[in-house]
Amino acid sequence: MGRLGVEEKQEQAYRGLLRCTRATPHTLAVHLGCDDTEAVESVLNTLVAMGMATADGTEAYRPVAPSTVVARLVERRLKALHEEMRHVSETRDLLESLLREQEFENGGPYGDSQSDAPLIERLEGLVKVREKLDELSFFCRTELLATQPGGPMTKDNIDAARPLTEQLLRRGVAMRTIVESGAVADLATATYLQELTTKGVRIRVVERTAERLLIFDRQTALAPIDPNDSTLGAVAVREPGLVGGMIALFDRIWAESRELHEVVGSPAEGEGPEGGLSELERQILATMQMVDKDEIGAREVGVSVRTYRKYVAALMGRLDAANRFQAALLARDRGWI
Repeated sequence: MGRLGVEEKQEQAYRGLLRCTRATPHTLAVHLGCDDTEAVESVLNTLVAMGMATADGTEAYRPVAPSTVVARLVERRLKALHEEMRHVSETRDLLESLLREQEFENGGPYGDSQSDAPLIERLEGLVKVREKLDELSFFCRTELLATQPGGPMTKDNIDAARPLTEQLLRRGVAMRTIVESGAVADLATATYLQELTTKGVRIRVVERTAERLLIFDRQTALAPIDPNDSTLGAVAVREPGLVGGMIALFDRIWAESRELHEVVGSPAEGEGPEGGLSELERQILATMQMVDKDEIGAREVGVSVRTYRKYVAALMGRLDAANRFQAALLARDRGWI
C-alpha cells in the first residue's frame, strides 16, 4: 500500500484490525507483538484521519472495508498527483523568469519571452539548433506544424523523435505533419508514421514538399539556413508577417496532400490487396505462418509487440478467421501471400 501513500506501520496496523475486526490499542499491540501501546494508539488515530478505521466511542477501533479504503486512497493519490502535475507545469513560468535573468546578465536576447526575443534569430550549427528545438518544444502549448522533406527516417532519427513527440502529445499539443512519398515507401518509416496516427498525430503525404519547416503555436517558425545543408544551422522566425506566410504555405501543401492511410493503407481498412493490403500486412501474414509468439513475430517485421497484435487482430477480422493459423491459410488461399 506504499504506492498509495500508506506507511508500513500504518499498513500493519490496518491489516491487524482486519484480522481482529475490532481492537483496542492494547489488544492490537499484543496482536502485532508491539510493546509500545501509545505508539499503536497514535497509528490508529492516523488511520482514522485517513479514513481507514473508525473509533466506536469506547477505546476500540474498527477497520473500514478494504474496498472503501482502497477507493479513498486511490482518489487521494490521484488528487495529489494532479496537484503535483500542476506545480510541474508551472516550471515553464519559472524557466521564463530564469531566462530573463540570463538575458539581463548577458545583455543579449535569449529565451521564449515574445516581447524580448529577436524577431529573426540565426542559429549556426546543429548544437544551437537542437538547443532551440528543445526550448521551443518545451514551451509549445497548442499546436505544432511540420514538414519533413526527404526519404526514409533512420532508426536513430525515429528513436530520437519518439520521446519528444510523446511529450508533446501528453501535453495535448495538436500535431500535423507533411512527409514525402519517398519516406513512406520505407517499411520502418511507414510503420512509425502509422504508429503516430494511432496516437493522434495527423499525417499527410505529398510527392515533394518544401524545405524542413517547424511552426510552434503559430508564433515561431524554425527553418534551415540552407535547405541543401541542414548542418549549417537554422533560422528562428517570430516576425508575425513571415510566420503567417509560412503557415499559409503549410496549409496550401496540406490541402494538396493525401492522408497517410490513403497511401500506405490502414490495419482497419480494405478487404484484400485491392482494398489496401500494405507490405507490412503481407509480412505479418507471412510471419503468422511461421511463429506462434507475438514477441518473435514483432521482432521479425521490426515493429512493437503492441503494433503487431493490432495488425494481427485487424487481419483476422478481415479474413473472418477463428485463429491465427486459419488466418494465414485463408490469406494464402486468397493469394494475399
